[in-house]
Amino acid sequence: MTRQLNVAMIGGGFMGKAHSMAYAAMPMFFWPAPALACRKVLVDVTPELAADGAARYGFEESATDYRTVVARNDIDVVDIVTPNDRHAEIAIAALKAGKHVICEKPLARNGVEAKTMLDAARTSGAIHMVAFNYRRTPAVALAKKYIDEGRIGRILNFRGTYLQDWSADPNGPLSWRFQKDVAGSGALGDIGTHVIDFARYLVGEISAVNAIVQNYVPTRPIQSGGFDMLGASDKSGEGPRGTVDVDDEFITLLKFQNGAVGSIEATRNAHGRNNFLTFEIHGTEGSIAFNYERLDELQVMFASDAGDARGFRTVYTGPSHPYGANLWPIPGLGIGYGETKIIECFDFFSAIVGGELPSPNFEDGYRISLIADAILESGATERWVAVGN
Repeated sequence: MTRQLNVAMIGGGFMGKAHSMAYAAMPMFFWPAPALACRKVLVDVTPELAADGAARYGFEESATDYRTVVARNDIDVVDIVTPNDRHAEIAIAALKAGKHVICEKPLARNGVEAKTMLDAARTSGAIHMVAFNYRRTPAVALAKKYIDEGRIGRILNFRGTYLQDWSADPNGPLSWRFQKDVAGSGALGDIGTHVIDFARYLVGEISAVNAIVQNYVPTRPIQSGGFDMLGASDKSGEGPRGTVDVDDEFITLLKFQNGAVGSIEATRNAHGRNNFLTFEIHGTEGSIAFNYERLDELQVMFASDAGDARGFRTVYTGPSHPYGANLWPIPGLGIGYGETKIIECFDFFSAIVGGELPSPNFEDGYRISLIADAILESGATERWVAVGN
């Protein structure tokens, strides 16, 4: 009989929907599944939000006190999909209670906070994961395969971007993502950490950064309701405004421990860009390029190609590529954001059943937090900053 894992999810917003869908769909794609998810209880800030979320996402129960829930003997997994300022306290409580934990990115608001979470994880012996799901896009996993096989030789450079436009309008509401005490940072923590995860996953550890950090919109309208609008709707220039004290954009140069160099740019103020998450990697024997807005495609060029065939070719991911045998039977048929979360769920549950840490885990989340700290410090001091340990 397939093992069952009882899940308590803390938070019920957009990411709660994505995670809940993955729990329901994972066995449909990966069968026999490593374990089946029982969506046991959903926790939110009010009884009404919790009950609504539980009904919408298929959870058996709802609650408002996460402390009581994570202490329950019938809970195996705690899934944290709250704003960033709650990650540490919830994760540490869950780990102390012996629960396996998956936490949305970024792991924490800064490296110091992330270290407390990592220490708790190491002490607990439980399985832990950070939800950098984009690396589980089959095309990205295929890029990793080519790199590990030496197909593009020694990596020389990495260039990554994450450009969005949902906060370009200065009259978009003051989401918690624009408040340092809640989010920790702005575009850096929200989207830039995904590119940092790509860089570490595909190239290696980052040793130093030299960054420009910029704020464009100093104030935004204060939201009238309790539901976070993500800055994408209910735009209004009227009424009171609150201070935005996080970055709207950062650009950084990178030095990798293995001698490669690179750059990352991330902003949520790029008109016309929706989810423009990209990387291009050049090696001594070829190049790889990826754009998430065309996530079924990987652009590759191998220096060993004949002279009359040199140039980028498009590989459409399908059954012969990473995770492909469990997704759709035709290359290029099309996957989406949901499938990356399904794969993430499969890898997390496989790690729990197998008793081995998945990647990225809290160690990776901590390293990324240190890199983010270094980027902010470099932006403030206008100099190269070594990444801490």
